[in-house]
Amino acid sequence: MAIQKTISPVDGSVYVERELADPARVEAALDKAVAAQRTWRETSLAERARLCSKMVDAFVARRDELARELTWQMGRPIAVAGGEIGGFEDRARTMISLAEDALAPIRLVDKPGFTRYITREPLGVSFIVAPWNFPFMTAVNAVVPAIMAGNTVILKHSAQTPLCAERFQQAFDEAGLPEGVFQHLHLSHDAAETVIRDPRIAHISFTGSVAGGAMVERNAAGHFIATGLELGGKDPAYIRADVNLDEAVPGVMDGAFFNSGQSCCGIERIYVHESIFDDFVERAVAWVRQLRLGNPTDPATTLGPLVRPAAADFVRGQVEEAVAAGARAWIDPGDYPHSVPGSAYLAPQVLTGVDHSMRVMTEESFGPVVGIMPVADDDEAVRLMNDSDFGLTAAVFTRDIATGEAIARRLEAGTVFTNRCDYLDPELAWTGVKQSGRGCSLSRIGYETLTRPKSFHLKHA
Repeated sequence: MAIQKTISPVDGSVYVERELADPARVEAALDKAVAAQRTWRETSLAERARLCSKMVDAFVARRDELARELTWQMGRPIAVAGGEIGGFEDRARTMISLAEDALAPIRLVDKPGFTRYITREPLGVSFIVAPWNFPFMTAVNAVVPAIMAGNTVILKHSAQTPLCAERFQQAFDEAGLPEGVFQHLHLSHDAAETVIRDPRIAHISFTGSVAGGAMVERNAAGHFIATGLELGGKDPAYIRADVNLDEAVPGVMDGAFFNSGQSCCGIERIYVHESIFDDFVERAVAWVRQLRLGNPTDPATTLGPLVRPAAADFVRGQVEEAVAAGARAWIDPGDYPHSVPGSAYLAPQVLTGVDHSMRVMTEESFGPVVGIMPVADDDEAVRLMNDSDFGLTAAVFTRDIATGEAIARRLEAGTVFTNRCDYLDPELAWTGVKQSGRGCSLSRIGYETLTRPKSFHLKHA
């Protein structure tokens, strides 16, 4: 019997232990999902919406409990952990409300003697692999629309956040969802690959690393099934000379340091017009210095640990390498007693004197560090922002909205912002380019990846 242990970044203790599913359990889950989907696909959209809405009601009713568990599993400060429950609710209810329009048959103009239309057909069984950094919001992006579209779901959550999968199950069970429509499995990496290769799987949604996305593609190759891959980013922000720094600085710095920088769409590179560079850096450093690093169960903590010591040491290595190459580190780690090498706790850091020869400006950090570079004009900013293997989001801060939109059109990213960042609007398509992945979730377009078109060409007798 294989056991999965979740080590809490709060204090290094074992917070959760779960038995991993054995081959017999996996086989039973797949058979149950296939059988349940035959009935579920015939269930009315109104009934699907009713049950999914009841699930959301049951889920958000446990907000405080879920927030505490989240803090202990992945380290987000308790003062803000409950916000993810609100994000979960917004995304779920939005996708429920969009389903009727997104899944409606496409009626074609009349053609004498013929009836023609296109329906959106469910794919079958969806295997969803969710990450630990925003464990409820990332999972709900796929889970609720998959079920609304008539598919059944098997959810494999990160080993760091296994309780999140169980809370989905609990809420669906309380809502009265038919057995087998939603299931969760605690799986080893090898077992997850086996599920991906299984011919009963018709759709895969994966959120995680580039290496993980490559693993999904290798195992799904030759099965000709739908896959959605959201693989992270190295997202940039550009601060134009015309900005209101009182608004731009807190906006972009929160986008860089929220969740200890562990956000796929967090800001990891900042380009500032040279005329305001010094002023911006001074204000940005002051903003970071007010962060309080500490135990995330303390309501006064505003910066929690990273998910594990290895993640913190990885970011430390990026910073040390950049400084050795000539970068300036503005924050003294000695001011943060909790920041100890070998622990999950890491002092925040702001770097200048950086360039794209340094890993900290090209390689995903996923931690509380940001590099800031001066630029001479919009063209230089665009060139540097696009000089990346990633392309999830990008942000332009400016008072000139028309120019900001024109710059945004030139940026190679799935979502572009002006005057905000690190945000997801569920009515907009969530997608990436380059190594940030492929496919689309959320919005009415997201339903296209969870269904297939079926054309009806009926000649009248």
